[in-house]
Amino acid sequence: MKRKRKITKKRFLLGFISITLFLAVVRILFPSIAHDRIVVLCKTESDSTKVVETSDSVKVKSQSTTGQMQLSHFFRADGSLKKNRIIGVRDYDESFPDSQSQQLEAALRYGVKPVADRAGAEKCKSGLVYIGSNPYYKMKKLNSSVPYLVPRAAVLLQDIARNFMDSLQTKGVPVNKLLVSSVLRTKEDVEKLRQHNHNATENSCHLYGTTFDIAYNKYASVSRPVRDDTLKWVLSEVLNDLRSQGRCFIKYEKRQGCFHITVR
Repeated sequence: MKRKRKITKKRFLLGFISITLFLAVVRILFPSIAHDRIVVLCKTESDSTKVVETSDSVKVKSQSTTGQMQLSHFFRADGSLKKNRIIGVRDYDESFPDSQSQQLEAALRYGVKPVADRAGAEKCKSGLVYIGSNPYYKMKKLNSSVPYLVPRAAVLLQDIARNFMDSLQTKGVPVNKLLVSSVLRTKEDVEKLRQHNHNATENSCHLYGTTFDIAYNKYASVSRPVRDDTLKWVLSEVLNDLRSQGRCFIKYEKRQGCFHITVR
């Protein structure tokens, strides 16, 4: 029976160096391998869409007789970054009118049972997932809630934040992160909140882990700060799209300075 050779630190380093040298030789012999590649969409004569891959060093020529090649919505035909217009929504109240009763119905359908206090929230991890600051959004200091959501709502929040960053890029706006201001509330949190906030309802959607608030008047800058109004317009486009897809209910909260969002 052959004895297995133990992988020592010296052998690992020699293997790593050998692979690195091999890849370097390949790159020297075949420099085109290292070029950035982009995917373009080409319309053929039959109006079908054809995917073509090319490098940034090669000029793309259309072979279609009915139209030119088009890149994805992030790039123009010459490969340069495409900037889309900021449109926003016509009216925030009209675009995001979903009432407490509508959101509560969805919360009861997809949420967990309300927990009494924060210790109870810690024990209810079978139906909740922890959410925290990540590359797409930042959590504000939570005074009246805890960072947990049902998986369905956590995915929605992540999609909103990612779509927001994508929109900023395509519109040529410096990258800023969204700020999540409120998440899951316990019964104890709601009781304390109602003592100084008369708008807080006793049967809050936040009790069920399906609901979160995103601030529209404050953001976390990544590259450089931008006017809040500009970022609010972009955010409203993203939210309006997801609401139109039937993924969430949204209420525009004027006094709280946030969009109140419940997953569907």
